[in-house]
Amino acid sequence: MTRLTQYFDMRPRDALGALILVLLTMGLPLVIANDYHVNVLVLVFLYAGMASAWNILGGMAGQFSLGHTAFFGTGAYTSTLLYNFAGVSPWIGMVAGGLLSMVFAVIIAYPAFRMRGVFFAMATLAFGEAIRILLIYSRKHVDMPYGLSINWEPAFGNMIFEERSSYALLAGVFLLIVTLTAYGLSRSHAGIYLRAIRDSEEAAVAAGIPMRRYKMIALLISAFFTSAGGTLLAQYVLYIEPTTVFSMAYSVDLPLMALLGGIGTVAGPILGAFIALPLRDVLLDLFGSGAAGLHLVVYGVLLMVIVIVLPSGLIGGARSLLSWLTRRTAARKSEDT
Repeated sequence: MTRLTQYFDMRPRDALGALILVLLTMGLPLVIANDYHVNVLVLVFLYAGMASAWNILGGMAGQFSLGHTAFFGTGAYTSTLLYNFAGVSPWIGMVAGGLLSMVFAVIIAYPAFRMRGVFFAMATLAFGEAIRILLIYSRKHVDMPYGLSINWEPAFGNMIFEERSSYALLAGVFLLIVTLTAYGLSRSHAGIYLRAIRDSEEAAVAAGIPMRRYKMIALLISAFFTSAGGTLLAQYVLYIEPTTVFSMAYSVDLPLMALLGGIGTVAGPILGAFIALPLRDVLLDLFGSGAAGLHLVVYGVLLMVIVIVLPSGLIGGARSLLSWLTRRTAARKSEDT
């Protein structure tokens, strides 16, 4: 009990951030009436939660994965198949998909954790693509349609709701759970070990840290929550197919949001998602009708500029600015005296 209290003994700044996040996730769905804006809110909450899940592995542990689409798609397909063909509630299917994703995580961990840097990223990317290709190829031997639709039968047990605001609240709860897990992990000895591994694997091993064990812990947690996000999005859009749920876009968007906000920080992925998704929608409205794909070009260029100018993300940039202002103020005071 003492150790658990230590993990969540928040500093005033952290407590304020937690309060703001709770107000946003639980308050905005109740006050926003426009369906389009609520739809954006659902996607922002879901992506923020999954980006935070990716950040546990890619930010805290320094294992830059580009294969999280495998876990996302596994969650979406597991819950959908169980619901459509076995009548299993998506709530149970979400847990089953998360456990299956953890099995896949263990399978890829042993060869991939022998690699570092870009080689680890390419190995995880190849794994995600392999799952997608195997799923498409399996249709030759299994009588299953290319796309799967989920019947719209509103019920809590079906994880289907009549009001979009209910989906927003559910996505908000998902974000809160992932954030709480990430925060607790960052305050624990496991978080300290993960940051040590990220900074220098050689030094971590020399210090006696069981590196593979803690990398595996980060990967399993990250895979489970990403898979849960896949289930939630599938139940929201009520349709899945291999090219969408196993799209490489998820493997790119999640780390990009973490990088934009501040990789390795608890708030960074959330801030990145709150900026990246609305920005993409605004650019689509501005440039989408003029030339197909132009909004994606502008979106990519803007994000590249932000990442280059602020390599530590927006949170890192804000910290650097605050530190500079503090030093500047101290220097002026010393000159005056």
